Amino acid sequence: MRAPKLLQQYALQWKSAAKDVLSHSVLFAQFISLLHITNTYICSSTLVYGPSMLPTLNFTGDVLLVDKLSPLLGKVGNGDVVLVRSPENPRKSITKRIVGVEGDTVTFLADSGRGDQSNSVVVPKGHVWIQGDNIYASNDSRHFGPVPYGLVYGKVFCRVWPPEDFGRLPQ
Repeated sequence: MRAPKLLQQYALQWKSAAKDVLSHSVLFAQFISLLHITNTYICSSTLVYGPSMLPTLNFTGDVLLVDKLSPLLGKVGNGDVVLVRSPENPRKSITKRIVGVEGDTVTFLADSGRGDQSNSVVVPKGHVWIQGDNIYASNDSRHFGPVPYGLVYGKVFCRVWPPEDFGRLPQ
């Protein structure tokens, strides 16, 4: 008679522990889901480096906060620093400044290293013209043309690293 009672006690302990584990697992799953949605659709951080955005961004790397809602709502425009899926390599993201939006006429140096010959382009509907701040070391719309607006997936709104440069980016 004692063995069944002992088994009942163990079963109650396991049942209680299983309920606790399940409730904590559900809470953890909700937290991970919220984190995923926030990172994918609202805001995320990203590390950018390279010479193309000098002097605005550091060559050795900056950590930036990126607003992912603005491009979805059509709230990016001239002067905004944006994250763009590279038109040349879709696995790569590039950080550039928007210089022209659809309908704008953009004038740029044909070859920034060789002379002062310039070209003008009207940005087609549904596209943006992006350029790096360092025109001598940037692969941008001057090389691959206007970029479809759908490739813009984030608008930079704050630099968080390095600490001495913390804050909004200059326009």
